[in-house]
Amino acid sequence: MKFKILSVALLSSVLSLGTASATEFMSIGTGGPTGVYFQVGNAVCQMVHREAAEGRSSGRQHGYRCSAPSTAGSIYNIKNIESGELQFGVAQSDWQYHATNGTSKFEGAKVDDLRSVFSVHPEPFQILVGKNTGIESWADLEGKTVNIGNPGSGQRGTFEVLMDANGVGTEYFGAAAELTSSEQSSALCNGDIDAYGYTVGVPNAGVSQAADGCGATIINLNNDAVTGLVNDNPFYAFATIPTGTYSTITSNVTTFGVKASFVTSANVNADMVYEVVRAVFSNFDAFKSLHPAFANLSPLQMMSEGNSAPLHEGAIRYYKERGWM
Repeated sequence: MKFKILSVALLSSVLSLGTASATEFMSIGTGGPTGVYFQVGNAVCQMVHREAAEGRSSGRQHGYRCSAPSTAGSIYNIKNIESGELQFGVAQSDWQYHATNGTSKFEGAKVDDLRSVFSVHPEPFQILVGKNTGIESWADLEGKTVNIGNPGSGQRGTFEVLMDANGVGTEYFGAAAELTSSEQSSALCNGDIDAYGYTVGVPNAGVSQAADGCGATIINLNNDAVTGLVNDNPFYAFATIPTGTYSTITSNVTTFGVKASFVTSANVNADMVYEVVRAVFSNFDAFKSLHPAFANLSPLQMMSEGNSAPLHEGAIRYYKERGWM
């Protein structure tokens, strides 16, 4: 399956359209360049630039320009929104919840100003395993070389939650790698690691690289520990990766997951947030066409599901304007 890859270089091409005297720039924290978060951020930027009127005979003169660089992921994005380094970011719904409530990695560091804008696609947590590793379940990971994700990423945070639920630490594995999402599929295919965990929308180019390139597959995650996580946490739910999603998925895979969410700070200008939301939902069919993970999105679900932080006033303004609130 071919994906429509959106480049950060889009920013420079849009700037050539013209410059308004009151142009403001916004940055969106995403994730690894092969992940869906990177696609989300750049899809939002494309919609913002699609709306821009500067340098054209018609359009909306909002004066905003946008970039969506690759970052370390969910936790990094939230912390840099809090510090003002980023205006927006993509984050797993569980880390949005923890930041808002001061729990887990945000214990004693509650992010009071975090605000929801909308949620995006579902994100199953997936453990990919090498073709000849003999790994068929969580128990088989013992003694193996496993990539648990880079510090600051949502996948690392979720892997640590899963280890804790199973009552183990990194010593359970033969070795625990800290590769980024853009490095892990190559490492698996090269035999440098036996497995990796990844919280990502389906389908994903990086997962496809491992499945099609070297026969990697995804194991079921439905043991008692996972059942406990789903029962005890409102931001988790069981998820199914259907047969045929990737070339090596020959039967439905059961796992659990979260939602990707698009967040900002209460300190970000309400007009900027309004224009971002307006750009996405006024061009919704175009937005959904930019990645297969967006195909089944609906505005009402995006407005109401997976958003544990309060909605930003700029987003509320648009939702009320459309009669959705």
